[in-house]
Amino acid sequence: MLRGMTDAEMEQHGVGLPDEFERLWTPHRMAYIRGENKPTGPAEDNCPFCSIPGGTDGDGLVLARGERVYALLNLYPYTSGHLMVVPYRHVADYTDLDQPELVELARFTQDAMTALRRAAGAHGFNIGMNQGSVAGAGIAAHLHQHVVPRWGGDANFMPVIGHTRVLPQLLQQTRELIAAAWPKH
Repeated sequence: MLRGMTDAEMEQHGVGLPDEFERLWTPHRMAYIRGENKPTGPAEDNCPFCSIPGGTDGDGLVLARGERVYALLNLYPYTSGHLMVVPYRHVADYTDLDQPELVELARFTQDAMTALRRAAGAHGFNIGMNQGSVAGAGIAAHLHQHVVPRWGGDANFMPVIGHTRVLPQLLQQTRELIAAAWPKH
């Protein structure tokens, strides 16, 4: 018996009897799991990283724009503030970046770290990119570097046991905070 209720009082149609587990529903993740809006090939015409810069910063979750790269929040974040640095040019491999792109990508990564420390008090970071679909790249045809802020104690039981990520605010609110904290050069 849970919280003094009888089994009949607790039973949910189609679900059965509840257990001791609380559930956090993340229905927005289903779009990612199903691969909705994911490009199916190397073409630029269906690449979200190529189309996002043509829209507004708010709609595209864009944090900052440079000459050769831009930064945006990850639509399917590992944790709050998870962002990506993306070249405007549709290029798949890190070795295909030209020198100016490489330099600006590195500077934007530094700026991302600075902004996340200012806006969210990040203690550390996971930074990297998955090169190719076999390496886990969700959009392998367009290079993107992940910058994932971390905090002491944030690797709790939720992702490990519950296979759930807890995000304390909406993406637009996170975008506004980090964009405001982005270094001005």
